Amino acid sequence: MFGALVKLFRKQAGFTQEEFAPLVGYSVESVSSIEQGRRLPSGKFVDAAERVLDAGGVLKEAAKYLERTKGLANWFAPWAELEKTAICLYTYESRMVPGLLQVEPYARTLFEKQVPLMSEADIEEKMIARVERMELPTSLPKTAYSFILEEHALRRQIGGPEVHRAQLDYLLRMAELRNIEIQAMPQCRDHHAGIAGAFQLTETPEHKWLAYAEGQENGLLISDPAVVSMLQLRYARMRSQALSPEDSLSLLREIRGAT
Repeated sequence: MFGALVKLFRKQAGFTQEEFAPLVGYSVESVSSIEQGRRLPSGKFVDAAERVLDAGGVLKEAAKYLERTKGLANWFAPWAELEKTAICLYTYESRMVPGLLQVEPYARTLFEKQVPLMSEADIEEKMIARVERMELPTSLPKTAYSFILEEHALRRQIGGPEVHRAQLDYLLRMAELRNIEIQAMPQCRDHHAGIAGAFQLTETPEHKWLAYAEGQENGLLISDPAVVSMLQLRYARMRSQALSPEDSLSLLREIRGAT
């Protein structure tokens, strides 16, 4: 319904999707996905569409009824809420490119290949939630993001060579943003402080630190100060053990050139 309203107001204003997209700062593909109900709009999109289309508050009111938690696992939903207001977010990932940095074809491949197989409806539901999270690093420019990614995860061609190239290109673009730092943990490193597994850290607006760790079918939000402090120490050590941001970009370009 929200997408139908955007389409109606857009047509009444005399804009094509191609004309409307740059006015709200989104791609034509994104506008089309929102109008068709395949993608939840961000708050930034709602505000821009309301202003450009002079919708009289209708779009903002309609946006209040959008469901923004469907497609997220119950154990992950609390952490997803914390992501939206984080002062900083640190992520170590050893298995794949983390959700906040994925391109849509990469994410879709992960859902389509999941075992047991998911229904098309479930895949679309999860894609909507994933795409909304993907927008956070660019829509929250004051949030500081740090990512440490295992080299083998960067080399794994999830989705095939074409999707892999698109994913690497996206990582290179994201690494140019002032609030995003990407480091690669080289395969030649025989040991590092995060070898026990992937985890994330965040600082809330109240300056409280929390952590999150995830397994096969469960996730754990960690508030114990002693455990959070231990993970902070590990992450700090890993930043010195990983390649520098500049050398990590060089590695990404090298991998991109070989695909």
